[in-house]
Amino acid sequence: MLSHFCPAMTLDDITRALLASYAETGGINHFDGSNLPSEASVNRLAADFMHLLFPGFFDVKPVSRKQVPALTNRRLADIRRRLAADIEKALRFSKQETAAAAKARAAEFAMTLLGRLPALRAVIQTDVQAAYAGDPAARSTEEIILAYPCVLVISLQRLAHELFQLGVPLLPRMLTEYGHERTGADIHPGATIGTHFFVDHCTGVVIGETAVIGNHVKLYQGVTLGAKSFEVDQAGNPVKGVKRHPDIGDHVTIYAHATILGGDTRIGAHSVIGGNVWLLESVPAHSIAYYKGDDLVIRARQKKESLVAETGDWDI
Repeated sequence: MLSHFCPAMTLDDITRALLASYAETGGINHFDGSNLPSEASVNRLAADFMHLLFPGFFDVKPVSRKQVPALTNRRLADIRRRLAADIEKALRFSKQETAAAAKARAAEFAMTLLGRLPALRAVIQTDVQAAYAGDPAARSTEEIILAYPCVLVISLQRLAHELFQLGVPLLPRMLTEYGHERTGADIHPGATIGTHFFVDHCTGVVIGETAVIGNHVKLYQGVTLGAKSFEVDQAGNPVKGVKRHPDIGDHVTIYAHATILGGDTRIGAHSVIGGNVWLLESVPAHSIAYYKGDDLVIRARQKKESLVAETGDWDI
């Protein structure tokens, strides 16, 4: 239990106590090490990437088509410089290469990510389309881009996933954390996500590192794609990098607060998972999973059968 503050303490007393804490309590100090990417710098990168992905949407003043070439070139040059600097810091942190090698590889990785932006935009456009098609309350794609949290969190995850695949430490998770803080959805940069991905409402969604999500998948708020257990080494520490999270097939809908756990759990294509369902087992393609009383029911899905999100009742 923490001791009570002593009113007689001076700032000098507190300084000495903190310095003693720095010396005695390790693991949460970072002295004499490499310079780390700052939260402010990465958050600024995240916001600037959204300008590149959705030109004209987040600017204070209208952007004319005539302005776009010069504006895009300036933004790319600025982002390349700052992105390379943060990647270099992340690589230096890993201590796997010399300063010169880290600088050269950071410049290469920054250009690789920027070079993938056109292809990423094509995929992100499918996410916007999926949100518009999947929500009858949406009145326009402009509304989707400006006001739907899924656009921010999914777009940043797709960017971070590219850096994650390149082997860049720290930075991918910091980018997705910006989206997490803004939207309440926590999607690990390691997760593999197909096209036309829609997360309705976003709040409370958690998607783990080794999850694989197919095309045309729709999730509602509070869905968890998590691990039911993880391997530990002889020292009791978690073994990193093993498959821990489920795979979700194409054209799957998962309703609010469903929890699907385990690296060997597979949800087959064209299946529907009902709200509040807790799943530790695989579900065949074209199935429905829901609770009837206290019992979990997994059965074949009828041709015109779907769930009504608001009530949890069947619509046949």
